[in-house]
Amino acid sequence: MSEVTVNLTINEQPVQAQAGELVIAAAERVGVYIPHFCYHPRMSPVGMCRMCIVDIDTGRGPALQPSCMVPVSENMVVDTNSPQTQKAQDGVLEFLLLNHPLDCPVCDKGGECPLQDQTMAYGPGESRFIEEKRHYEKPIAVNDLVYLDRERCILCDRCTRFADEVAGDPLITFQDRGDHTQVNTFPHLPFSSYFSGNTVQICPVGALTAKQYRFKARPWDLSEVESTYPNPMGDRVVVQASRDQVLRYQGADSDAVNWGWLSDKDRFSLDAHASEMRLQTPLVRGTSLGTPDLDGSELVETSWQRALSQAADAISAAVDAYGPSSVALLGGARLSNEDQYVWARLAKAVIGTDNADAQLDDGLPAEAVLGWPRATINGACTPGGTVILLAPDPKEQQGTLYLRLRHAVMHEGVQLIELTPRASGLSQLATHRLYHRPAEVAAVAKALVGGEIDLDSDRRIGGVGAEELAAAANSLAERADRPITVILGRPSLAEPAAPTLAAAAELAQFGKLLSAGGRPGLAFLPVLHRANVFGALDMGLAPGFLPGRVVLTNPSDALSDIWGALPSERGLDAHGILSAATSGEIKVLILLGADPLGDFPNLALAQKAVETASTVIACETLPNASTVKAHIVFPAASFAERDGTHTNLEGRITRQRQIVTPPGTARPDWVIATELARKLGCDFGYGSSQDIWAEICRVARSHEHLEPQDLALKDRLAADLGVQDGVVVAQSAVSVEGSAECAVQSEFVAVPQIDSYSLRLVSSRQMYDRGTLVQHASLLAGLARRALLLLHTSDFQQVGVAQGTTVQVISNTGQLNLPVVPDSGVPKGTAVLNYNHPDADVRVLLDPHAVVTDIRIQTQ
Repeated sequence: MSEVTVNLTINEQPVQAQAGELVIAAAERVGVYIPHFCYHPRMSPVGMCRMCIVDIDTGRGPALQPSCMVPVSENMVVDTNSPQTQKAQDGVLEFLLLNHPLDCPVCDKGGECPLQDQTMAYGPGESRFIEEKRHYEKPIAVNDLVYLDRERCILCDRCTRFADEVAGDPLITFQDRGDHTQVNTFPHLPFSSYFSGNTVQICPVGALTAKQYRFKARPWDLSEVESTYPNPMGDRVVVQASRDQVLRYQGADSDAVNWGWLSDKDRFSLDAHASEMRLQTPLVRGTSLGTPDLDGSELVETSWQRALSQAADAISAAVDAYGPSSVALLGGARLSNEDQYVWARLAKAVIGTDNADAQLDDGLPAEAVLGWPRATINGACTPGGTVILLAPDPKEQQGTLYLRLRHAVMHEGVQLIELTPRASGLSQLATHRLYHRPAEVAAVAKALVGGEIDLDSDRRIGGVGAEELAAAANSLAERADRPITVILGRPSLAEPAAPTLAAAAELAQFGKLLSAGGRPGLAFLPVLHRANVFGALDMGLAPGFLPGRVVLTNPSDALSDIWGALPSERGLDAHGILSAATSGEIKVLILLGADPLGDFPNLALAQKAVETASTVIACETLPNASTVKAHIVFPAASFAERDGTHTNLEGRITRQRQIVTPPGTARPDWVIATELARKLGCDFGYGSSQDIWAEICRVARSHEHLEPQDLALKDRLAADLGVQDGVVVAQSAVSVEGSAECAVQSEFVAVPQIDSYSLRLVSSRQMYDRGTLVQHASLLAGLARRALLLLHTSDFQQVGVAQGTTVQVISNTGQLNLPVVPDSGVPKGTAVLNYNHPDADVRVLLDPHAVVTDIRIQTQ
């Protein structure tokens, strides 16, 4: 928007606005509400409903004009209360109610319906029409989550614009003509969008309703709090509850984060937290603990006192006999920052072990995430900037980040360069698509930033054509005077993190050269998979790190005073922890919301580790494959059942607020850790999560200038590199000897040649899978797709079978029988089998000791 300021008058009040700002937006900013239905600030104006018609005088005399379509101009005079305006609004409402059913008592929108409110405030009061209203079949399911009642629709175009403009899924649209016009999906094609629930929230009437919420409560029955959904984006939400039960999540419009949008996976996941399968009571396995052979005894309910005592006894026995390093913590990304801090203190200051990792070998080292320059979401979407996608498909894994990036590319002139092993949801908008061969991304990244590297015989680098790569390099260089953001993550779980880190190191070096030349440089926006994994890294749930983004050997004075003695050596990461457990070096394995049996890439290693560990202690909200094998299970509270804070992928800290009580005797994780510490002889003295936050502000260098009361006064803090969006921030403080980047592997990884009979495997996550949350949410579990092996069209033709035919897929480690289909988004020579399918476990095929996994296909 232009920074030129214009002066106008709204209802005799002088107003200053930016050139190009719409009248309706300028009026709302100064406290003058103009009624509307079709207008939405996050979508393009269309002037469909005409409810926002007001008197506007641009110098030629007053005239009725839709305020959502008219930009402000110098000396404009706007009157929203003139008799002509009131008569026009009265008439619009009368016509809208002509066919609208008067079923407010049974409509889910009743009590929070703009049509109701505006009819009472601006409407005629009674109808002059006695004719029969139109009728449709009601309701119809536009997908598995959303119902459509066409009789109530006022044709505002909000849902269709959202689907087309925002989500990029134009699957719901206007059909028919004239007075028969209706909104509907195409025949035999459901509204299969990951973001369909947003249309329910923005619908100004009860035409679109959520299957999950229908007939559950009235708005006046609901209590609500603004909170943060536990996903890596830290999406702001309004949590609504009634009778001590969460009934609905609504997106809250945070300009810095999610703009009010939510993915369906997050919006409709509340069924999982209210599931009958929720863990509510501590469980122990029989009566004997501390020995590997438990005689197959089952988990039985017990008291908190007994469960905590047995856990403390197992930890003490292991430490006394084998030392602190015989205990390890795995997970913690599900927890709040306060929970993570207390568990980190328990592990590193009380038990004395640095074996703690919040990731399950599917992310990136803490040195990379904390050491490289961190971008913000708004920074990545800077108009005219460049985004390099070195990560998995954001549409599948970071839903609202996908929406932000899509808007930036379409409307803000952002250039997108895909540096991925397969197509993504953003591919159609990408300026350059550099689909590299698995594990060869570093060579492509080096060529992209101007480095010299040898071409192969086909004039390709890592599978990318030299001409295509040169065009991308030139395009990147042309925009080098504008911000460059790298979306950084693990594009494929069929290869280790090393190739991605080597590519990121090439880009980081390029960014340093730009900064040295006085240009904006390059920053990273890391996209790790788990909910609050960035908070876990900040709070020290990573080997070699302490709270405050500092290394183990460089604690703050305050932390040393409070924590006391610390581990003398760097501990093990997730892979090292499980490897040590298989060899008997780890005796006690504590799982904090982690399910290695269901989610660790090396399935055989996870199985052996859990079977070999003397004692497995799990803190969980829902049962999973690992809790079934655990010896002690503590029931934990979910994010709507306890207070705390959350750190998102840009380092932004926001509040999570309790609105309901935990089921049964479930407790917040920090309480479990505090009680366990007391059993081990250390009293932390915490009485609330606010006490823990106050201590974090004292001991963590990245948070040291934040005041404990800040969270009581503000909902938005940021732990990034300065003041952002007018909010309180914490300074980044990575104190690695020399530089954090020195610890990040930057060597090129040697990739073996592939034979002419094999294909190279790529595996990444989808929105809906067999994850614990999805499988316990009744509406989401059925949305997980069946496993398919995806091949490039030419590779599929060589297989010589019909689409959907089941073939045998063989690797060095195992085999699966899978249907095979062609996919134009899969590069030649590559096969794609997505991770964590409900009906096929790709981990059977993954070779944990190889840089890549090669497969062969045999027809049956």
